[in-house]
Amino acid sequence: MNPDIAACAGIVQKGDPDRFLAIMSGPVALREKLFPLYAMNVEVARAPWVTQESMIAEMRLQWWRDALDEIATGGQVRRHEVVTPLASILSAEQAKALDELVLARRWDIYKDPFEDAAQFHAHLEKTSGLLLSVAWQLAGGSPEADVSAIGYADGLARWFQAIPALEASGRLPLVDGRAEAVASLATEALAGLAKARRLLGRVSSTEAAALRTTWLAEPVLRQVSLSPTCVADGTIHISDFRKKSSLLWKSLNASW
Repeated sequence: MNPDIAACAGIVQKGDPDRFLAIMSGPVALREKLFPLYAMNVEVARAPWVTQESMIAEMRLQWWRDALDEIATGGQVRRHEVVTPLASILSAEQAKALDELVLARRWDIYKDPFEDAAQFHAHLEKTSGLLLSVAWQLAGGSPEADVSAIGYADGLARWFQAIPALEASGRLPLVDGRAEAVASLATEALAGLAKARRLLGRVSSTEAAALRTTWLAEPVLRQVSLSPTCVADGTIHISDFRKKSSLLWKSLNASW
């Protein structure tokens, strides 16, 4: 494996182990594209959390914006274990889309709540939604195909799991934290996920491998829809056996 790709794989394995497992279930050629993409996501997602100084956090995110701009404009791209392989796989449009992801991560720097449900939804679409859209395209998926509902559902499931930590850090992660509102969010996301499956229909094995990074979204959202208090309690749990057995089944069947 190319040393840069190996470094990216290490970043994902440490910082996003569930996605690492999902990526490893796909073909080697796709792994070499997804590992840099998701390594970038790990680095960007943690940038606001490695310092208490907002200006330093802003500078860290700006560094990634500058790197993506170099890729988007076709200029001289800085040498970096993640940026260098990214530059070889991203189109200008994809680099610009990922810039929106970086901008959305500014929310993590500060402690302002979301203004309304629309802003909350947009935040997840600009983070998990855009990320999955780029992964889908790197797998050969059509840019015209809308996978945003899948990315949103995955982002919401991950968000629910992160809520205790977000609240402990002084953030207000939900517009409405009542149990019934939380259950409604999960139910609506599940409906959107089911609709997206119907609209996409049958996909190639490589496209399925890219979408498989969301394989835990449905069981997490179902758990929340049935028992929404598990979000505030921090008791959302999918056993390792269930994770790995379901991932194995999906990979053997080229599904997601």
